[in-house]
Amino acid sequence: MTLPMPVLDTHCHFWDLSRGDYDWLNGSGGPLAPIRRDFLPADFPAAHRVIAVQAAATLAETDFLLELAAQNDAIAGVVGWVDLTRPGSVTVLQDRAANPLFKGIRPMLQNIADTDWLMTQARPEVIETVTRLGLRFDALVTERHLPMLERFVAAHPDLPVMIDHCAKPQPGARPEWEKGMRALARHPRVMCKFSGLPSELSPAERVAPQAAVVHVLSQLLEWFGPERLVWGSDWPVLTLAASYLDWQSLSRDVLAHLPQDQQAAIFHGNGARFYGI
Repeated sequence: MTLPMPVLDTHCHFWDLSRGDYDWLNGSGGPLAPIRRDFLPADFPAAHRVIAVQAAATLAETDFLLELAAQNDAIAGVVGWVDLTRPGSVTVLQDRAANPLFKGIRPMLQNIADTDWLMTQARPEVIETVTRLGLRFDALVTERHLPMLERFVAAHPDLPVMIDHCAKPQPGARPEWEKGMRALARHPRVMCKFSGLPSELSPAERVAPQAAVVHVLSQLLEWFGPERLVWGSDWPVLTLAASYLDWQSLSRDVLAHLPQDQQAAIFHGNGARFYGI
């Protein structure tokens, strides 16, 4: 009998809107209306362990996630936020890293107009502290950031970096995304999160997503190999484009051609290794 494959969902968000610091969720109506409500661990639609990832650019939200993690065994770790431009963030990182559930940081680079912000505004001593403390760096980036991120990775070869959501490949031809991802994959400490893809598909692709997802996956497997890919959902943002079950089922289908040990690595082992679970 084949035992069920364990799953570590490496990318989930939890939020309580009454906290008031989710600026990107402000307003009413529009495409974000379905997720403009609280999403807490009790709402999570699966029995997997998860990595809770920041959704607000505040230290208070990071502490909120750490409190949730202390109360919920299903949260295996937290990727939080610190202000990379402040010298005082060295102390902030040291304080938070004393909590074993604090696994790393994620600046919200996709929301910053200056593409080179990470290279020009982040203080070197803060980045060095992230590395020294054994923390990880989640990169919330799009195609425009990839050359900058490659320079950042080259400048910090000992820092483990995770590319969130495959760097959000857009429909159609994407030579610059391909060039940038291929360059990043040459750095052995860079991994890629196979997550969030339904949100990037065209309306037509969402109707029958398998071909588009297989195309991206085949490229990622070629560049990163199965040993540097991890699975995640991006729940609840995912639900704007697909259900949790649909994304998990599609992921299992498109990975089914791989040997069982490689599937297990992508769904659990690689993420556990990267985040120190």
